Amino acid sequence: MGSNHWKRGLVGLWVLSFLYLAAFAGITEGFFHKRERPKATGEDLFKKLQIQRLSENVPAPDFTLADLNGKRIRLKDLRGKVVFLNFWATWCPPCILEMPTMEKLHQEFGSKGLVILAVDFQESPEQVKTFIEKHKLTFTTLLDPEGKVFELYQAWSLPTTTIVNKRGEIVGKVMGYREWHSPDAKEFFRRLLAEKQ
Repeated sequence: MGSNHWKRGLVGLWVLSFLYLAAFAGITEGFFHKRERPKATGEDLFKKLQIQRLSENVPAPDFTLADLNGKRIRLKDLRGKVVFLNFWATWCPPCILEMPTMEKLHQEFGSKGLVILAVDFQESPEQVKTFIEKHKLTFTTLLDPEGKVFELYQAWSLPTTTIVNKRGEIVGKVMGYREWHSPDAKEFFRRLLAEKQ
């Protein structure tokens, strides 16, 4: 009698434990399925992308450089656009690595107000043109034969990227390679493009 009573108690305890675990699993599953990943704030995106944020937005120094077709491009004329100003060279491995991600960014956001300017450091037009054609890049490439714009923007290492908002202010600087077509990068540029001038 005592043995049967003990067995019934054990079975009852097992059933209760099973129901508790099943209920807990159901609650947990429902919680995670319904919960959306919170969107990153602007500050979070700066940190995730390791963008050096200036304490205050400062005007981007104006310059004029020629593209591969000899057309003169002036930064000030791009006011109202978000400018992705990238300093690079054909002999720089991390520059080569990030170029395809810049091209994807250009393809997605170029028609929405993002202008990519890739400023080459002291190479001949022939060298740069061969590289651009080989890698099928369609964003604007500029030539800085004397390195004056590099000095102006203190691009002491390659690649270096400076991001300029619609008002012509520097909002951040990046030294080194980044995956510029990642979800976080795309969200970063969506926010910049959504800002009013």
